[in-house]
Amino acid sequence: MITIKKFTFNAYSENTYVLYDETKECVIIDPGMYEGSEQNKLVDFITENSLKPVLLLNTHCHLDHVFGNKFVFDTYSLKPQFHKGELSTLQAVPSYAPQMGFSKYELSPEPDTFLAETGTIKFGNSTLELIFAPGHSPAHLCFYSKADDFLIGGDVLFYGSIGRTDLPGGNHDQLINNIKEKLFLLPDSCKVYPGHGPATSIGLEKQQNPYL
Repeated sequence: MITIKKFTFNAYSENTYVLYDETKECVIIDPGMYEGSEQNKLVDFITENSLKPVLLLNTHCHLDHVFGNKFVFDTYSLKPQFHKGELSTLQAVPSYAPQMGFSKYELSPEPDTFLAETGTIKFGNSTLELIFAPGHSPAHLCFYSKADDFLIGGDVLFYGSIGRTDLPGGNHDQLINNIKEKLFLLPDSCKVYPGHGPATSIGLEKQQNPYL
């Protein structure tokens, strides 16, 4: 069984997730740590729970989701994994981060291994399925646990909202189609852990999301 720990980091209130199971192997998803105090919170949690980080995953590569990539690499020797279509988004971060007030951005390493549009990721005794859902960003991935009935959704679907599509590589129609044709095929009970804000569920968003 997967346990999920959520942290909310940086000026964008981005949700960083640590997933782990009974083996104590863990996955770090979208590390948004920018300040040293945020980095310490993540490390303290991993240390106190005797976890072993084995994967660093990015749903997508907007700056608020990759602030901590370099720190995770330096601390745990893990390079990020994401879909190859997000590489140009990652490479663009150094050019605009200072304009957004983030002069301390540390350059993220690039992957040795890219993730596909479909397939699975394994850690410990657990499996996550890949769901390709671009629209907010060019090659956004979500991570779904069928066994534990949850989705790490990144910036695709929020509580009562959807990801913005006015950034480079965004496409509103594509985002809506991916939510309806991919995410809404998941069970209504599936809990959605988004990149910002509180958790929701597939069933709840089907019923009341004003954008859908």
